[in-house]
Amino acid sequence: MNSTQLGGTAQKAPSVNQIPGNGLESKVASKPVVSYSGTQQNELLAALPRHDLETLFDHLELVALPAGKELFEYGSKLENVYFPTTAIVSLVYVMEDGATTEIAVIGHEGVVGMSLFMGERAMCSAVVQSAGYGYRLKTQYLRDAFNQGGALPQLLMRYTNALFAQMAQNAVGGRHSSIEQKLCRWLLDRLDRSPSNELKVTQELISIMLGVRRESITAAAGKLQDDGLIQYRRGNITVIDRQGLEEYAGECYKVAKTEYDRLLEDVAR
Repeated sequence: MNSTQLGGTAQKAPSVNQIPGNGLESKVASKPVVSYSGTQQNELLAALPRHDLETLFDHLELVALPAGKELFEYGSKLENVYFPTTAIVSLVYVMEDGATTEIAVIGHEGVVGMSLFMGERAMCSAVVQSAGYGYRLKTQYLRDAFNQGGALPQLLMRYTNALFAQMAQNAVGGRHSSIEQKLCRWLLDRLDRSPSNELKVTQELISIMLGVRRESITAAAGKLQDDGLIQYRRGNITVIDRQGLEEYAGECYKVAKTEYDRLLEDVAR
């Protein structure tokens, strides 16, 4: 992906590594010890039986994921998978003219870059949107663990279904939802993966991810604020009325959320 492929500013389209975010300056020490309690921050890893999880310990690596970091780009070989714990990652597709569409978002509930076939290449780009941490694993180790059977293949296949449901609803919402509904859905997706009701995000980032003009986001955010659903200050959005936001977002958010809730219920059983 070249530097002209991701739109966002009037003068020059930023590269995928220049997507604005809240930043992360600290570095993780080289190969820190992987702890059982640490891996429980990712819901897929937490759902694995302890024995199955511990077989991955020698291969898992805790890594810092700063905002704007590109984990892989369209067409590249998928050499690593990432299990986010506190980071949030966007899967985006960038057209040749720089137009960008976010096709999914992944946080502590999932895994990024899963590839179960040799030579498989990325069908989109993955960019860290909200800084945090995650566990990195070589793709080949995931394939080996998958082929051994047990709980891991079932978890990954169930998660893939939930992720597909999110992508399908994004496609439907992109065609039939209003700008306000799209913004509500976008905020709720981040809220589900964040520890609080505050999101550090700029209107520029939202406009890039939704593929709409920044002025449209400004107007939509203003309307949601007037309705008492959010409070917006430069670079920061606080959700005041989550239930109202869900009602405004409508069917697209509810359908995708139901699939994730069903996944978690299956995992709990």
